[in-house]
Amino acid sequence: MTKSTLLAVNGIDKFYDDFHVIKSVSFALEEGEIGCLLGPSGCGKTTLLRAIAGFEDIAKGSISIGGSVVAGTAFAAPEKRNIGMVFQDYALFPHLSVGDNVAFGLSDMPAVERVKRVADLLVTVGLEGENIKFPHELSGGQQQRVALARALAPEPKLLLMDEPFSNLDVALRESLSIEIRHILKARNITALMVTHNQNEAFAMADKVGVLSCGAMQQWDTPHGVYHRPVNTTVAGFVGEGVFIRGEVKEPNTVECALGTLKGALPEACHLGCEVSVLIRPEDIVHDDESAFGAVIIAKTFRGPNILYVLRLDNGEEVQALVPSHHQHAMGQRIGIYQDVEDLVIFPAGSDFSPADQCEL
Repeated sequence: MTKSTLLAVNGIDKFYDDFHVIKSVSFALEEGEIGCLLGPSGCGKTTLLRAIAGFEDIAKGSISIGGSVVAGTAFAAPEKRNIGMVFQDYALFPHLSVGDNVAFGLSDMPAVERVKRVADLLVTVGLEGENIKFPHELSGGQQQRVALARALAPEPKLLLMDEPFSNLDVALRESLSIEIRHILKARNITALMVTHNQNEAFAMADKVGVLSCGAMQQWDTPHGVYHRPVNTTVAGFVGEGVFIRGEVKEPNTVECALGTLKGALPEACHLGCEVSVLIRPEDIVHDDESAFGAVIIAKTFRGPNILYVLRLDNGEEVQALVPSHHQHAMGQRIGIYQDVEDLVIFPAGSDFSPADQCEL
């Protein structure tokens, strides 16, 4: 069955006085998809979400929800857009019980149906039997579940979430993001979330949009954003890595300090072309039996792993993520080999473009 486009953002611009905060942004979500706007603070992602919600006007372009234009050639007030909102601070009513918070937007529904809807949603979000408690009696994760249930209660076409996990501890963020994705998928809810946390974005989203300085750098699957970044801004913001020098020696083949790398190359890369090759920490595998080696010049303990910075024989540096039971000393030479499966190259001399340094 072919899915229809639920949210379409077409070439929108937004200004605050002379500051161009959103720059010709376009993207779309199909019915049932979960999208995420990812980027550093100040990149415009929350302003973009607010424009979709109807809390901000736009200077150019259009926004459509369910095939109807809500901003651009026509304007619909927030309450007419059939959207649900989950806020960073939950925005629950402290004087209302959990059940009354969830039921807040259902005043026009017959009482019997309203009670059933609330009960069903509390089961869905794992809070069955908690309806008489008040928000202050709940943990942060439980409060966020109540906020989600309240947003879903009117059965909106589109759910918008603004940094929904930022007030939670790291372990709870990860588990709750997976749970909420499951809930949304089970109910076929189309959703768009804002975050600066890559792990949340990758755990939640079918599509990720990387924003920098108000512009959409890439709108793609999480795998595509990570393994096929379209420019050095995306490559630098998503994940970790370094650039090393390379040269195209044969079709789809690059020679570099790590040896021979094979993979699809851009059409502009002819034989003899010099390039910069993106090397992620997971591309470098520690192997004591390998004849190829590098010297440890820095290390960061990360619990299950250690991130080593390694100097290659030609002086270039790479990173390697090694299980922490392999404990090596600074200055030690260790055996490694490259396992680059996704070849990402840019023009020679490329370096990462900061995602959070914008001209005002």
